[in-house]
Order: sequence, then structure tokens, then C-alpha cells
Amino acid sequence: MPTLQIIENPERNRWQSLLARPGFQSESLDAGVRKILEDVKKNGDKAVSEYSLRFDKATVTGIVPDKDFGEAEKRLAEGLKKAILHAKQNIEKFHSSQLIPETAVEIQPGIRCWRKTVAIDKVGLYIPGGMAPLFSTMLMLAVPAKLAGCGQIIVCTPPQSDGSVHPAILYIAKLMGLQHVFRVGGAQAIAAMAYGTKTIPAVNKIFGPGNQYVTHAKKLIQQEGISIDMPAGPSELAIYADETAVPAYVAADLLSQCEHGTDSQVILVTDNPDTAEKVNRELELQLGILSRKSIAEKSLENSKIFLMKDRESAMDLINFYAPEHLILACRAAEKMADDLRNAGSVFIGNYAPESAGDYASGTNHTLPTNGFAKAYSGVGVDSFTKKISFQEISKEGLQSIGNTVIEMARAEGLQAHAAAVEIRLKSNA
Repeated sequence: MPTLQIIENPERNRWQSLLARPGFQSESLDAGVRKILEDVKKNGDKAVSEYSLRFDKATVTGIVPDKDFGEAEKRLAEGLKKAILHAKQNIEKFHSSQLIPETAVEIQPGIRCWRKTVAIDKVGLYIPGGMAPLFSTMLMLAVPAKLAGCGQIIVCTPPQSDGSVHPAILYIAKLMGLQHVFRVGGAQAIAAMAYGTKTIPAVNKIFGPGNQYVTHAKKLIQQEGISIDMPAGPSELAIYADETAVPAYVAADLLSQCEHGTDSQVILVTDNPDTAEKVNRELELQLGILSRKSIAEKSLENSKIFLMKDRESAMDLINFYAPEHLILACRAAEKMADDLRNAGSVFIGNYAPESAGDYASGTNHTLPTNGFAKAYSGVGVDSFTKKISFQEISKEGLQSIGNTVIEMARAEGLQAHAAAVEIRLKSNA
């Protein structure tokens, strides 16, 4: 029996159901998360501590003391510190290229317009902890936040039961000059950053992945006007592989995404029956030696292989799915990448595993999931900024567009808009 079901040339009207992401019981989740948000909003630090004790079994919350940062650096293996520094350098190099100055434009004589990029004053970074602390996310969020020039950057991350924070998270925080790291996780951390408590300051925008409670909390606080990086769901990967792909590599990439969680999803798209069969055999072989085998097996239940009639129909399916991550292991992969419209991050060629982007190639791994790649981008320096537009208009400039403004304002029935121009034109007649 194959590891993944192979679906041959499905009709387009079936794509929506066949590509459905794993779901969860939103009604019960909604009620629970709303209660946490309301409790933290009302009772602040007291509520945060109670939820940390209940969910994380942690009796110690609040800000990480200064001494812990130095101790964390000593505890971290030299090999890991070297790897973190290498990744940081690559991420900084890529994200620095996004700092592009904007120039003023003379629209016509007497009218000059420009935009200014301004960093968001206060941002909050949520870094998942627990069984698999994602310290790499610290780099992915802290690097662009620092490059953007955000005035205040706070970090919330779940504590271990003894109240400690993973040393790699603290090491990166120290590298990035971030001193405000709080030992708080879950929906209560999102609530604290959204509303503010006596200990944790409120922020203007919240970033970072998390479990379904964190994700739902971000969704709810966004409805209250508090900005977040993007809507999110479980992690996902699509791969397009033709006869030139290496089946062992493809299977390894699929499993690397499956081990994120039981609600992850992977999709293999191919137009080559032999490739589909070989990848399935490799999945069976490689699955047996995974330390997180049970998680990966459950994730594979959400996953499929699509055997399409040709390359064009395969690309149509991928664009419809709009994956968070996409690997193109095929001939003329760069050309295929040019035809792509919907994806969070794309990995081109047989030697571009998705793991590289998760850690050290330089691109960001905080990406749109659940089909949101049709309208959202992954995190970058721009995510931590806002744009303010300016216009400088002289007397001559206003005279040149005055009648245009007046005509349009009157047509919309906005007399005062027209009058604001007319009064200036008459005084300078």
C-alpha cells in the first residue's frame, strides 16, 4: 500500500476539496481563546501567570533576568553558536538588500511627491518554545526588525517548567541587542502584547508563528485593530518533481515538513508516474528511521500525490494551492519559477531543500500558509515599517491641477473639497 494516495488528473472542480488543509474545531477553540484574551485584558500579569502555570506548568514568568543571557551563551555548544552566526550573516545580507531608498517625483511643475519609510515604533515577536523551541525564528524576526529600526522590540516565548528559556533563544537575543525577553507563551502572550500588562508593554504589531491557540489569538486581536504579520495555519510544502528529480531527495523534503506537526500537510505534484512510485517507496524507507515518526505519519494522512497530465496543468494546480513552501525539482526550474504566481517561498533545483530556507539560505521562513500566499508575502524588512506619503505643492502647482480637483469634487457632491481649492485660486488670481 503506498504511503501517499496518488490522484490522477483530477477535474478542476475537485481541486478545492482534494487540496483542503487540515482543520480544527474552531467553535470550542474560539470560546477558550476569547476567555484568555478577556482575562488578560482585565487582570493583566495575574492572569498571565495563572495560564502559564496551567498550560506550561511554569511557576516563573516575567522578564528574563540579565544574568540568564550570559549563562545561556556559556551553555550553548560552540558548533551551534558558529551555525547561528553563519545563518545570521546570511539573513542580514539578504534582508539588507530590501533597504531601498525612495526618491521624490516631480509630477508636474510645482508638484513634488514622495514616500518615506518609517519603522513601526513597538513590535512584539512570538517565538515558539515547548518540545521544539524554534530559536531560528528569533533570527527571522529580529534581523529585519533591527534593520527596519523599530524603536522597541519585545520577545515572548514559553518557559520550560523550571522557568528557563532555551539558551539558543537567549543567545540570539543577546546577539541582536534585545533585552526585553518575557517568559510567557500561548494565547496569554499574544494577549499581553496586544493589551499590555504592568510587566509586558503593549505593541503596535505582533509577529511570529505558534500553535492553533496562538494563531487564533492573533486572528482575534487583529479584529480589534491590532496589527499582525499575517494570517497563519499549519506548515505546508508542495513539490513539483519530474523525471530529473532525485526521489530520495524529494521524500526527505516531504518528511522534513511532516515532522513539524500532525496538522502539517505536504503535496507532491508530478507528471511522471515513475517519479510518483519511486518517491512513495523512498517515503516508506525513510519514515522508519525518523525520531518523530509518529508525528510524520499523522501528517502524511493529510497529504497526497497528484499525477497531472503535463507540466502546465501541474503549475495550475500549484498556483491554485498557493503553498507556503514550494520546491521545483525539475528541468528548466528557473523558467517554471517565472511562471509561478502563488507561493510563500520557492526552492529551485535538486540541491535546494526547504530546510535551507528554514535556517540559513538568507530568505525568511515566516511565510503565508493556508492559501494566503495568493494575497500575502512572507516577512521582510517592509513588514516592520509603514510608508508615509508626502506632497509639496506650490502656487503654480495648485493652479495647474485646481480645476481638475474642483470638477471631480463637485461631481462627487463634496462642495467643501472644491471650496478648499477655490479659495486659494481666488486669493492668488
